[in-house]
Amino acid sequence: MKCPFCSHEENKVVDSRPVQDGRAVRRRRECLKCSERFTTYEYIEAVTLTVIKSDDTREAFDRNKIIHGIKLACNKRPVTGKQIEAMVDGIEASVQELSKNEVSATYIGEMIMEKLKATDEVAYIRFASVYRKFADTTEFLEELKNMLKK
Repeated sequence: MKCPFCSHEENKVVDSRPVQDGRAVRRRRECLKCSERFTTYEYIEAVTLTVIKSDDTREAFDRNKIIHGIKLACNKRPVTGKQIEAMVDGIEASVQELSKNEVSATYIGEMIMEKLKATDEVAYIRFASVYRKFADTTEFLEELKNMLKK
């Protein structure tokens, strides 16, 4: 690991601690030449995950698409960016735990709805109305009735 200040290749680890719920390690390092300190992060190299869409096309898993969809559903709702990140982290971790190279978009969509339902019911209904493609108000009202029963 080269020092970002002097490019010397020898350094020592001063502090090491887990971050992101144990999915990464933060290391504080000190250069043995110039004594400057810098931080590095160590992550598990994830296998490229492919999402199988409803039309059977495949594309690479993109966490930003999930963030975008959740942000749209949570627009003008009391849901913080930290909560959104936590939801996406949970979804991504669940997908990685499947230990598969491919996952269906339906599985991801259902997980998003589960997280939204637990966080904000209005955001859940917004997302569900787009995700499930309600044809009319009757389907929308049925979903509301089902939600209120639970």
